[in-house]
Amino acid sequence: MGLVGLWFEPATSYVAAMVQPEGPGATSERKPPWLKVRAPGGQKYTELKHTLRGLDLHTVCEEARCPNVAECWSAGTATVMLLGHTCTRGCRFCAVTTGNPRGAVDPREPEHVARAIATLGLRYVVLTMVDRDDLLDGGAEHVARAVRALHQRQPELLVETLVGDFNGRQRDVERVLAAEPDVFAHNLEVVRRLTPRIRDARSSYQQSLDVLRHAKQRAPERFVKSSLMVGIGETDDEVRESLEDLRAAGVDIVTLGQYLRPTPKHAAVARYVEPARFDDFRRVGLALGFAFVASGPLVRSSYHAAEAFVQASRDGRARPRPAAVPGLPPDVVPLGALVRRPDRSR
Repeated sequence: MGLVGLWFEPATSYVAAMVQPEGPGATSERKPPWLKVRAPGGQKYTELKHTLRGLDLHTVCEEARCPNVAECWSAGTATVMLLGHTCTRGCRFCAVTTGNPRGAVDPREPEHVARAIATLGLRYVVLTMVDRDDLLDGGAEHVARAVRALHQRQPELLVETLVGDFNGRQRDVERVLAAEPDVFAHNLEVVRRLTPRIRDARSSYQQSLDVLRHAKQRAPERFVKSSLMVGIGETDDEVRESLEDLRAAGVDIVTLGQYLRPTPKHAAVARYVEPARFDDFRRVGLALGFAFVASGPLVRSSYHAAEAFVQASRDGRARPRPAAVPGLPPDVVPLGALVRRPDRSR
């Protein structure tokens, strides 16, 4: 399975592997051994790097020094961005440049990305974006155009969209859904208490949940996915609360990973969560009824294990677990309808 994705928020925190936390509440410990990874290499990694360079596609994987780059690229996966490299928001965990692009958009980008990905011959693509509050629709139609261009060139390609909150505008969420991505993803990022301190003031915990809930209600046949960072000051009980909130909103797939500080100007690492605790989070998520939970120190939102699950589910090799958890809202749809992917070849 291959992946070219476009991801901006959690990916940028990968660079923190090189930075020691500072400031009040920060852990003074050095990086634990489970966060140390081998330098990237291997034939597949080298081939993909050469191909991406030839197509003038620059990946977040390299720019953010992602700790999974060797593992994912060796499996034929990579991550890039739509809508430029300037985000209109300034979250305290993210190293992407903050500014005002003043409406600048390359109208050729959706087709260019589709042509490039077709050249790579991939099976799974994640399209992400920077927040674009300077655009009337937040960039929703641009993302939708990219999805449609991919479907047109490769009908069997699985496409995931990892998007912003569009300031909660349901019509813009629906614009993306109308392009029929196989997975609609939006990241909750952190627990409720930390959201006002860690995320941009234009973001909110409830707004993100509402976006995810609306996406599931409007397209119950599609996977809805979200992600949480831990180690940034939350408690284990707050992690469970967020998992409960995500499942109640209809989210099918969730990923949990260790927050790593991009620079000393960003929020400090409060703790390094041990792998055994990530295993506990995974068990909690599965008990709540998520179809798939990827939980580990180096797990990120665009993590190929989650994409492999989607691929297997759409191909009918793995049937998603239905949610039969007491107390869940009645509008949370079982996942049985998600096994076969739509036929776009007609």
